[in-house]
Amino acid sequence: MRLPTTDEIRALHQRHAPSPELFDSVYTHCEIVAKIADQLAETTGTAADRDLVRAGCLLHDIGVYRLYDASGRRSDESYLLHGLLGHEILRGAGFPEELCRFCSCHTGVGLTRQDIVVQQLPLPEGDYVAVTTEEQLVMYADKFHSKTSPPRFVNADSYAEHVRRFGEDKVEDFARLRAKFGEPELDGLARSYGHAVQEGRNSLAPAERARYRAPGDDR
Repeated sequence: MRLPTTDEIRALHQRHAPSPELFDSVYTHCEIVAKIADQLAETTGTAADRDLVRAGCLLHDIGVYRLYDASGRRSDESYLLHGLLGHEILRGAGFPEELCRFCSCHTGVGLTRQDIVVQQLPLPEGDYVAVTTEEQLVMYADKFHSKTSPPRFVNADSYAEHVRRFGEDKVEDFARLRAKFGEPELDGLARSYGHAVQEGRNSLAPAERARYRAPGDDR
């Protein structure tokens, strides 16, 4: 399988982005996720195709553009759809399923058919779960950076607190990924990009706790 180059992926983002501001937000996030995944693969010696992981990281959020217009106004469609929308974009561009799945299978720590039915999520019934090591690494690395305004890095304890609202099984899924891939060093990236690092809520002072914001609505 021929993987797209970084320049080709960047051009694809620019083609679909409705505004330069949204391109900057989404592509910067994808770039950061790629750096986190590469760091995790390097430090843990994970047996993954690093080039495939990088392509998956840079492409995983391309469906976000379909949810906004040129004025930056968000559509009424659920943000949860961005993964499937990205899958459609890549499939329409002729990309193989192996790459398309990075879009549809990165939300949270995986969405199952049961999740969709029980939580009445606005998605077609199906299992959108990372299966391969490469898919799992992209999904996991994505949890450490949020496109909230302002954007921020999210440490492992903070995300573990956030994901608890979706069920203890999701906490356990995240714990397994944490054991498999370790935790990234975020401080250097935070300084490089000028984004704060969100600590776990329990580590904050009371005044800060009142202003606490959970990671973005990409679960």
